[in-house]
Amino acid sequence: MTIRFDGRVAIVTGAGNGLGRAHALGLASRGAKVVVNDFGGARDGTGGSLTPAEAVVEDIRKAGGEAMADGADVSNYEQVKAMVAKATEKWGSVDLLCANAGILRDKSFGKMEVADFAKVIDVHLTGTFYCCKAVWDGMRARNYGRIVLTTSSSGLYGNFGQANYGAAKSGMVGLMNVLAEEGRKQDIRVNIISPTAATRMTEELLPPQALELMKPEAITPAVEYMLSENAPTRTIMGAGAGSFAVIKILESEGINLPAAEWTPDGIAAHFAEIEDMSKARALLGAFEQTQKYVAQAAARAGIKLER
Repeated sequence: MTIRFDGRVAIVTGAGNGLGRAHALGLASRGAKVVVNDFGGARDGTGGSLTPAEAVVEDIRKAGGEAMADGADVSNYEQVKAMVAKATEKWGSVDLLCANAGILRDKSFGKMEVADFAKVIDVHLTGTFYCCKAVWDGMRARNYGRIVLTTSSSGLYGNFGQANYGAAKSGMVGLMNVLAEEGRKQDIRVNIISPTAATRMTEELLPPQALELMKPEAITPAVEYMLSENAPTRTIMGAGAGSFAVIKILESEGINLPAAEWTPDGIAAHFAEIEDMSKARALLGAFEQTQKYVAQAAARAGIKLER
C-alpha cells in the first residue's frame, strides 16, 4: 500500500532548511499541499528572511506540487494564527502539522543567560503549542488531524550544554501525551519524532563520515508514516541514518512499603527492589499510575477495592 496525502493540506514549520525542508518536499511528493513555514533566521534565532521558504516552494512547484511560503515566527501566536487562516482560506483546511522549527543557544548551565533559556523555550515549546493551538479547532470540527512534534535525544536522555533545549524538547513529550488523549474522539492523532541528522544544528558536532550517513531525508519516512491515515497515536519514534525505533517511558513495578518504613532509610533499604526494571511497563495515562499505587496499598492492607 502506498501512503499518499492527496487532498490533504500540511504545515511544516522550520521548513526552509534541513529536516523541515526534507519533510516539506516529501509530503508534497506524495500529494499534499504544503505551507512551507520558515522565519529564515540564523541558528540562534536572530535575523529573518522569507528566502529559504520561497526556495523550497520553488522546488516543490518545479516538481509539480502545490506550496506556499510563510515567514511566521512560531513564537508569535498572532503570526501563527494568520498562517493557519491563510492556508485554510486558500485550500480549505489544515489537516497535517509537522512542528519542526527550532533554534540553538547552547551553553553550560552555569554560563547560560536567562534570556537564552527563555528564548529557546519560547521557540521550541511555546511555539509548538501555538502551532497546535492554531490548527486544533479546525481539526476537531472536521474530525480529522495528524500532528507530529519534534523532540530530541537531548531532552529524552540529556546532553551537556543544552539545559534550555533539553527542557523544551522533553516538555514537548508531555504536550504530545496530553494532545493524543484529548484528540482521540475526533481522530486527531498526535505523535513525536526524535531525529538525529546532519543539519546546520548538528554539523559542528559530527565527523564528516557520519554526516554522509545522516541525511535529513532519512528521517522523513517516519514523519510521513506518523502523519498518514493509519498512523498510531501517542508514539515517540526515534530515527536517524535509516534506523527507526520506538521510545517508551517505563516505570518499574515498584513495591508498597508498610507505614513504619515510610522513611528515607526505608527507601534506601529497599531501593534495589524499587528500581528493579524486570517488570517495568509503559503506563498509558497519569491516572494509571495512581491506580497502580492504590492497588498495591490496598493489597497490603487486605482491602478489596470496589469496581
